[in-house]
Amino acid sequence: MNLLAHAPALAIAIPLLAAFAMPIASRVCKRLPKALSVAALAFTELLVLSLAAQAFSGKTITYALGAVSPDNVAAAGFPVRIILEIDALSALFAIASATIALLAIIYSIKFVKDGSKFFAAALLMVAGMLGMVFTGDIFSLFVFIELLTISSAALIAFYSGRGQPYEAAFKYLVVSSIAALMILLSAGLFYGQYNLLNLAALAGVLKFTFLDKIALVLLTAALAMKCGAIPLHMWVSDAYGEAPASVSAMLVVASQASLYALFRISFILFGKAPLIETIAWALIVFGVLSMFVGVSMAIMQKDIKRLMAYHAVSQTGYMLLGAGVCLAVINNPAALTAFGIKAIEGSLFHVINHTLYKSLLFLTAGAVIYRLGTRNLNEMGGLAKKMPWTAAFFVIGALAIAGLPPFNGFASKFLLYESVFLFSPILSAIAMLVSIMTLASFVKVFYAVFLGNEVKTNVKEVPLIVLAPMALIAIAIILFGLFPEIVLEAIVKPAAGALLNQTAYTGSVL
Repeated sequence: MNLLAHAPALAIAIPLLAAFAMPIASRVCKRLPKALSVAALAFTELLVLSLAAQAFSGKTITYALGAVSPDNVAAAGFPVRIILEIDALSALFAIASATIALLAIIYSIKFVKDGSKFFAAALLMVAGMLGMVFTGDIFSLFVFIELLTISSAALIAFYSGRGQPYEAAFKYLVVSSIAALMILLSAGLFYGQYNLLNLAALAGVLKFTFLDKIALVLLTAALAMKCGAIPLHMWVSDAYGEAPASVSAMLVVASQASLYALFRISFILFGKAPLIETIAWALIVFGVLSMFVGVSMAIMQKDIKRLMAYHAVSQTGYMLLGAGVCLAVINNPAALTAFGIKAIEGSLFHVINHTLYKSLLFLTAGAVIYRLGTRNLNEMGGLAKKMPWTAAFFVIGALAIAGLPPFNGFASKFLLYESVFLFSPILSAIAMLVSIMTLASFVKVFYAVFLGNEVKTNVKEVPLIVLAPMALIAIAIILFGLFPEIVLEAIVKPAAGALLNQTAYTGSVL
């Protein structure tokens, strides 16, 4: 049997099977859950990379679950069967999810003693993320969001010594459940009218009736809520802030899985809609509010994890802004060619870059908290000599998120500045102002944590197994900053092309 032929299903199934095997593994040997989770995610990473290699070469992969011939959608009884669809856009988000999850699990090995429950929930989280970016229908999207929500809530509350993690997990669970119900309701509205749930099929028959508009607004609001856009961000600071550092890194890519769904639905269903400009400006407004309010709230924080959580909200705004600008001119060929394509390329490039530097910053924060036992910036100081590698990785992440060369954040932000300026100079100026405020915020954090007076004299660097994932991410940040054209040509442009040209995506099913 050719395993690669079943890679779309296996990439989701392997983390699921490994998660359910955790109780047995823990009884056999207490260290086995850690080894099993790393092995499962490493194999999943290889499967995702094999799918990505095909997708970035221009192929759209379809996989019909339960069919005799999984690559023959027509013979699978469409549209009844569940169909997985992977193109370059799906592959970009899948690589981000699988890579950060693998590194986060390796990082967690030192901190988690009884790992069966922790790693089982983390594996379920990975299955939910990959399911969201692979699925081709709205109901399956709802199912995978629910799987992601339950597992994420369990991990947010994993350190239950204090009451705040429970509160954060409960808030996340409530907000995510509301979003999931909105998606389920929109699926019901579509199915009731067209007897369809598949996105590719819906794109060809959508009539934009009053019920259609309600369903589309519900989808947009729900996914904006799940990716943490302001004013629907109320869960982010608590969830990111209270979760273990490795879980915070995984929550970054989990939020971006929702961003993927928002982009896919916006472009495939709204692409020729009468209300296209309304939705485009909604994304732009979400983006600008997220950028400015997020960074403003971050500057005021004294808790290092909450500060970084608000910066995650701010950076999501850049991605929404680029997508909104592109969507606003998608039916204007001249403007699309002039700056629209660059805007979505900048947005997708920023997805990759944000995944790297924000994960690195959360992991460095976790290392500092592990050694000092506090998250309060006022109770930190003088760690540059005690934890030199952690300090160096923090500087790399901070300069990258601020958009300074030669780090990766500069490349994607420059694309966004340039393209958005041609659409609206004011919006571009706001984006640049937010970057300046971001730099100021992280200068404050660096001074508070790594400079100044020592608060503890017996602090030492974290173990190598904790430093290794941070080092790999830091190297990727530098390489992506030094050679952005390679990333653009190999990954970003194929993904942007797949998003803008939906013919391959819909044609593979229809």
